[in-house]
Amino acid sequence: MRSDGAGVLARRLGTGDAVVIGLGSMIGAGVFAAFGPAAAAAGTGLLIGLAIAAVIAYCNATASAQLAAAYPTSGGTYVYGRERLGDWWGFTAGWGFVAGKTASCAAMALTFATYAVPGPWWAQRAVAVAGVSGLAALNYRGVTKTALLTRILVATSLTALAVVVLGIVVGGHTSAANLSPGSGGVYGVLQAAGLLFFAFAGYARIATMGEEVRDPERTIPRAIPIALFSTVAVYAVVAVVALLAAGPHGLAATTAPLTAAVQAAGVGGLSPVVRVGAALAALGALLALIAGIGRTGLAMARHRDLPGWLAAVHPRYQVPHHAEIALAVVVGVLVLTVDLRGVIGFSSFGVLVYYAIANAAAFTQPREQRRWPRWLNLIGVLGCLVLVATLPWPSVVAGVVMFAVGLTGRAVVLAARPEPVSVRKPPCGGHGPASTPRGRQP
Repeated sequence: MRSDGAGVLARRLGTGDAVVIGLGSMIGAGVFAAFGPAAAAAGTGLLIGLAIAAVIAYCNATASAQLAAAYPTSGGTYVYGRERLGDWWGFTAGWGFVAGKTASCAAMALTFATYAVPGPWWAQRAVAVAGVSGLAALNYRGVTKTALLTRILVATSLTALAVVVLGIVVGGHTSAANLSPGSGGVYGVLQAAGLLFFAFAGYARIATMGEEVRDPERTIPRAIPIALFSTVAVYAVVAVVALLAAGPHGLAATTAPLTAAVQAAGVGGLSPVVRVGAALAALGALLALIAGIGRTGLAMARHRDLPGWLAAVHPRYQVPHHAEIALAVVVGVLVLTVDLRGVIGFSSFGVLVYYAIANAAAFTQPREQRRWPRWLNLIGVLGCLVLVATLPWPSVVAGVVMFAVGLTGRAVVLAARPEPVSVRKPPCGGHGPASTPRGRQP
């Protein structure tokens, strides 16, 4: 353990654990909510948007897997950007992830409480804070506890989705006419893809936890594609069935599209199943978010891009406990003061920038580190930038402001920070092992 209190995390996760954490991140509340705004943007074209989002997600997944195999430490694209592109690129990715996903934590907590407690707003806020506190306490006890609960939440969420799909299919009130081409146009389809990308972004959690995965060079490149393809299959089935039941207008007119689908299909008795499934899925997404943000915060604190206090690793449980405590406090305050359930577009903006940097970083990797062709990285960068540009304009404005605040703040801090007396520069222009946090393997 280092003198500053920051230690090395324990490698306790196998391939199955990594896949489940990825599934828990992606099969979250997005599948119960994201089809509504996507249908409003593109009508039945949301299916094309889903396919576009899946292709771009695959490009991003291969980039993340390839980078994580070469840099198996905590931090994800924050570390990869620093290593391959430079400190500012790494900070941009890390800041977008931490800020955007912290807002997503509050949104997931409120989504959980809304489905779990159909009561007054103050009761929902209290339940949301309790959910954040409970999951943070579980994460504090070690990554194996996180993986175990994620397995339970993923299993129950998938069971609920299976019951809903089967109920709609056998209900007999579906219509193929609901799949007729929509009127959203190319722009609407791309906007739907950007909104649905929000649901696929969870595979980053596997990479951000790279320091806790056993045999990362083998495990991470296997786990990320498995988790992604499994999620794409689930989302495609649910989207088609929901459209067959309620049609694009029925999905677009509600914030609970799957509830609208079961009611339109004549199986409204399954609404409680949707409610339970959505609540548990939101908890699963929140659990994975807390773990991922904590590890990225740990990496940023190691490089002094966040306060050094956040770099502490618990001597017994070997988790970034200070980072997770700080996150729980911030999310708890957000839950009690603002309603962030509409941050899908804002979170998508930050995550798309994050993955654009990941693809750019992967493009620079030498041949001996490559597992996939460079043209996938080019498609990934272009796809991410196109989807960013087609998000709803309030989301774009909020995202630009978020990055402006972070980058300006870093410039001010660096200008005020005294220069060290001497700096030992690593070879290869500052991208060698001497500049990396502990845990990286050559």
